Amino acid sequence: MDFSSEQLQRYSRQLLLKEMGGQGQARLLASRVVVVGAGGLGSPAAYYLAAAGVGRLLVIDDDRVELSNLQRQILHTSDRVGEDKAQSAATALRALNPDTEVIPIVSRLHAENVQSILAEGDVIVDGSDNFATRYLLNEACLQAGKVLVSAAVLGFEGQLSTFRHGVDGSAPCYRCLYPELPQSGAQPTCRSAGILGAVAGVLGAWQAAETIKEIVGIGDSLAGSLLLLNLLHGQLLRIQISKNPACPVCGSNV
Repeated sequence: MDFSSEQLQRYSRQLLLKEMGGQGQARLLASRVVVVGAGGLGSPAAYYLAAAGVGRLLVIDDDRVELSNLQRQILHTSDRVGEDKAQSAATALRALNPDTEVIPIVSRLHAENVQSILAEGDVIVDGSDNFATRYLLNEACLQAGKVLVSAAVLGFEGQLSTFRHGVDGSAPCYRCLYPELPQSGAQPTCRSAGILGAVAGVLGAWQAAETIKEIVGIGDSLAGSLLLLNLLHGQLLRIQISKNPACPVCGSNV
């Protein structure tokens, strides 16, 4: 791929990486990523993906920007309070990098639209904040043959993994890790329990890094493992996830 002089300058620090180089940058510019949620996780993830030169970003969110979002949802600004988050995200991402085509979708992800939306991406970034959406994405990625990069945050803690069950039948899926949907109201949320904004920033940026690795084909995948991060105590733990033969989504009896 021939890069313009502006692209050579914009991506110069990335092009210097031996793992990336021109071939890796060309793959990024040709790639498509779907970001589910333009909130605490989706904001830094999408921002770094656009900065890196991902060719197309589809951002889906049905919510509107609130003042309480701005402590962690860095795509949005005070003067865009009240706007649709997907549209606000598009404004920020287009201003950052005109190389990236940004497609905002003001809608909630549901069973009727999930497959058509996932078809627009090579990698799916899960920045949702509820188990129902995570379950939906997990199953849809298996059906669509997509890689899913998923994270969750609360308080001072976060977790992150890459689920490759859509492209690798031996890899565990999200339901192998969380087989049962928690009872309604049983799990605390950022709205009820709070969150340090920087926690979402760290995990969202890490999602972007894992997505770039999947697109370019470099480094060690997090597939089959789960990162657990606690910023209050400066702790990071990586544990293995086993494929569950009885998993209702990817198990051998499905």
